[in-house]
Amino acid sequence: MDYFFFPFFFGSIILGILLIITQWIVYQKAGKPGWACIIPIYNFIVLLEIVGKPLWWFLLMLIPVVNIIVAIIVYHNLSLSFGKTAGFTVGLVLLPFIFFPILAFGDAKYLGAGASMPVNQQ
Repeated sequence: MDYFFFPFFFGSIILGILLIITQWIVYQKAGKPGWACIIPIYNFIVLLEIVGKPLWWFLLMLIPVVNIIVAIIVYHNLSLSFGKTAGFTVGLVLLPFIFFPILAFGDAKYLGAGASMPVNQQ
């Protein structure tokens, strides 16, 4: 019976490593240290710097339900910072194990925290 959960355990380990690698690269593309993605709390503070939000937004992450909305807003601003659309934000929220590698290994370039319009619509 224990062998049944063995593939799920290793699958989740591999998925976790993939997400760490891709976030590391995304942080580096934004000019931040890649290792920041593996430090709890600090990783979100660096992400707030990448997307141009004030640091006090971290406190909003401590409030239940509000933290979900804040995370979606931060992911949307991350998409915009790399010249992507709102559809990409939906992908980051629902399928991060697919869309973070696209952001990391694709041709997306960091446009800055103030980027508000996707590249293809300018």
